Amino acid sequence: MTFHDVAPSPRRKRFYRLNKTILEGPRSVPDAAPEAKKPRKASREARKAQLIEATIEVIAESGYARTTLTDVAKKAGLSHGLVNFHFSTKEGLLSETLAYLAEEYRDNWGRALAMVPDDDAARQIEALLKADFEPALCTPARLSAWCSFWGEAQSRPIYQENYGANDERYNRMLEGICARLIAKGGYAGDPVIVARALRVTVEGVWLDLMTMDAPYSREEGLRTVMSTAAAYFPRHFNDEGLKA
Repeated sequence: MTFHDVAPSPRRKRFYRLNKTILEGPRSVPDAAPEAKKPRKASREARKAQLIEATIEVIAESGYARTTLTDVAKKAGLSHGLVNFHFSTKEGLLSETLAYLAEEYRDNWGRALAMVPDDDAARQIEALLKADFEPALCTPARLSAWCSFWGEAQSRPIYQENYGANDERYNRMLEGICARLIAKGGYAGDPVIVARALRVTVEGVWLDLMTMDAPYSREEGLRTVMSTAAAYFPRHFNDEGLKA
């Protein structure tokens, strides 16, 4: 309704609405009204995700310390006020960005593992290693953001307190899978050491891909990690993954 539709007699219209309410009773709220609010909620969540994605990009370009709310707003193409509406402080924004990345990482390897039978330890290892090099996850911006948060973890214990437990759960799970494959395949080795070697190889390759002037491909990075698996489980793996 435009201004010209209501401008001629606002007093008369208010009087009409008042008498209509008295005669007919208050108008009930349609059942569909709650549904009408859902798009707004979805929009708020979409805006928040948009700002976090922009934060990942800004961290990659400027580093953790030089990331500002203003830069994030510019990267997202949104107003500074909207950033403040969702995240009142830079620390809050960065903390939620880390939570976003951690949940994304956890969901990614969780989906990969869910596709493999529980009793097939070799395929579970392959699935976990491949998950770390999924194209949507293994991007320059995300790798840079992860590296920045790793660098801050020692000086900001809250990061370790909030997300270190998730790392420990992953480590214990991988150790258990390695222990099952060592036992089933008759291999020698300490599953804790083997799992650690696989994990630090992945992290080292991620660091290479982020810091080298001319990094090798994501596919070559995955082959590098698979070659570590082959060193410990030669009857099951080569540098392409599981043997046929």
